[in-house]
Amino acid sequence: MVNAMQGGALSTRLGIPIIYGIDAVHGHGNVYKATIFPHNIGLGCTRDPELAKRIGAAVALEVRATGIPYVFAPCVAVCRDPRWGRCYESFSEHPELVQNMTSIISGFQGEIPAGGRKGAPFVAGQRSVAACSKHYVGDGGTTKGINENNTVATFHELLSIHMPPYYNAVTRGVSTVMISYSSWNGVKMHSNHFLITDFLKKELRFRGFVISDWQGLNRITTPEHADYLLSIKLGILAGIDMVIKLNIVLPFQNFDMLIK
Repeated sequence: MVNAMQGGALSTRLGIPIIYGIDAVHGHGNVYKATIFPHNIGLGCTRDPELAKRIGAAVALEVRATGIPYVFAPCVAVCRDPRWGRCYESFSEHPELVQNMTSIISGFQGEIPAGGRKGAPFVAGQRSVAACSKHYVGDGGTTKGINENNTVATFHELLSIHMPPYYNAVTRGVSTVMISYSSWNGVKMHSNHFLITDFLKKELRFRGFVISDWQGLNRITTPEHADYLLSIKLGILAGIDMVIKLNIVLPFQNFDMLIK
């Protein structure tokens, strides 16, 4: 299916390839008879970064076998409240352990060769896939563990608890970073220019692309979907490079306004 779609895209006048990604968060679970591995919380219990790397390589191989070059994994959240319904996606409540388990990125993408540029996005070849560290940042620290809620923390706390896995992910050459639905001190992450552009892109020198979560821009406003033009403007100006599934129908002239 994906190969046919890619062939169709490449056969057009401009020949622009598609970027097709999938949630292979603990194996290529959307495919019949694919290998299913433990969720991240189980892998974290092993405290074995080499095992995580080998699992990443195995998942990459099965994903590429279906023509897909990109996975929305790994989740590098630091779950600080077990009431959070997605705690199983976190390797640990301890930042250091989550940092160590980012070795799975090297499994997905391959090791940066000796002499290669550290921090630059890297995918080894046809047996590897582009990885996506998510959800940037603080998704595991929301108040009372409520999903997509507000993470109340000082900048120092954010840097010492929730940010460390991203230091390692960028060093390992992760290709993409996905933004969190959650907020930091009341500011929606999908509109947070300081953390996306000033810190991730400039301070950490992340050179891959930043992607929204599914309909993430829709959720910038309260209530959701209240102002599509504002949501698009805030998200793109914050530093988001690619948008996943924006539920929007706008008159053509409004798109012209966005371009201007």
